[in-house]
Amino acid sequence: MGGVISVKPLLAVLITISAALLIIFTGERNRNLRELWTLLASVLNFSVVISMVPPVLNGAVIQYTDILLTPGIFLQFRVDALGMFFGVLASFLWIVTSVYSIGYVRSLDEHAQTRYFFNFAFSIAATMGVAFAGNLLTLFIFYEILTVATWPLVYHKETREAVMAGRKYLVYTLTAGMAILFGTILIYSIAGTTDFRPGGFLSGHGSAGMLRFIFVCLILGFGVKAAIMVLHEWLPSAMIAPTPVSALLHAVAVVKAGVFGCLKVILYVFGPELLHELNLWLILAYFVSFTVIVSGMYALAQDNLKRRLAFSTINNLAIIIMGAAMLTSSGIKGSIFHMGGHGFMKITLFFAAGAIYVKTHKENISELDGIGRQMPLTMSAFAIGAMGIAGLPPVCGFISKWYMAMGTLEAHELFFLFVLLVSAMMDIAYFFPIIYNAFFKKPKDNIIRRFNEAPMMMLVPLMITAIISVILGIFPNAFFNLLNIAQAAAGKILGGI
Repeated sequence: MGGVISVKPLLAVLITISAALLIIFTGERNRNLRELWTLLASVLNFSVVISMVPPVLNGAVIQYTDILLTPGIFLQFRVDALGMFFGVLASFLWIVTSVYSIGYVRSLDEHAQTRYFFNFAFSIAATMGVAFAGNLLTLFIFYEILTVATWPLVYHKETREAVMAGRKYLVYTLTAGMAILFGTILIYSIAGTTDFRPGGFLSGHGSAGMLRFIFVCLILGFGVKAAIMVLHEWLPSAMIAPTPVSALLHAVAVVKAGVFGCLKVILYVFGPELLHELNLWLILAYFVSFTVIVSGMYALAQDNLKRRLAFSTINNLAIIIMGAAMLTSSGIKGSIFHMGGHGFMKITLFFAAGAIYVKTHKENISELDGIGRQMPLTMSAFAIGAMGIAGLPPVCGFISKWYMAMGTLEAHELFFLFVLLVSAMMDIAYFFPIIYNAFFKKPKDNIIRRFNEAPMMMLVPLMITAIISVILGIFPNAFFNLLNIAQAAAGKILGGI
């Protein structure tokens, strides 16, 4: 199949923007109605996105390009296999995060709830635009909208620490946006287009020095939100935000948009052939390997649970980029699938952290002895997410890391296989003591509270994401054909069609 003209990619963006406007219009006058807009829009948006899966799996590319920005330059939407994967992931996780958010803000009686839900919806609108962008310029526009929409969520608490974290977030991400825009302008000047193409479109354009410079600009630009070290510092600071926002940052939108942008640059702008020719793939792989190892070491040193989860996210994002940088079939497929699997597993871990905070107001790992007796379902879900992040079966992280490990062998690069194995051992080292202490140690106050879970609107979403993490580890195409979509993307990229 070839290209299919459809308004659905644009519709996925407009539905969420409409929800944001309805939320701000309804305001505090009717909280139930305001939250109904969030839930209805999330379900409707997912329905539109999932309807595009069958044609994409059949080889079609869904396009919509009727929005003229300036003569010859369009706001272009293009749904290929990689964009479809990211769109399905983000739109589904918006549903469960919306339910969880309602339970969270009601339980804590959070202030500025209308602003919170408005920015949440606008963030997902921007994420849909990122997922379905047909060229670098469109991706840049929605990428920057995502920055502006998530900034108020980072400083939501409005404490001095939250305001400083918000400022740091803006400085890092807006500076990164300038690098992306500069690289995009340079690409248009030498190639006359910024349209994405599986396998890349820059071969034969520009000098080797110019292409290397553009690659550095784009990877550093997208690498900020992907939290590549030493561009990562905004992310641990942003953990001051409410836990559902942390889940949004880590599993649904922001950091995944950064990784998605890196994958687009690697696989759809430069492509395997040109990256091999310029030897950039190996430099990038070594660069992110540093992040994999060092972020794991930082995670081991954190007592605050959300900060430990933050450094774990940095570790896994770097693994995704490293897997794609192998430029092999298994490496690319595993990298893309891990983007989805990590989304389900990491959101489970953050949901569990939020449930613990709502119920006990405990934020530090050293305070969690015996918490598994009080919140057995929550901590069981946490254990599932932790197992998956470590790459242990039967959770879906095992499948994605297996493929990435095979990718290192296909590339004949045993060093990166070693990096993956060391990373998995560090995952076990910084997660499993939490699980052991939660279930097998007595609380430090010697008061054992049994079966005192968070509210159902928080508990049910985290159980759903934990169960899906296991099901995807056993039947990786059981939900939304995620592995098949990843395979289709890898085939298109390496086939150059």
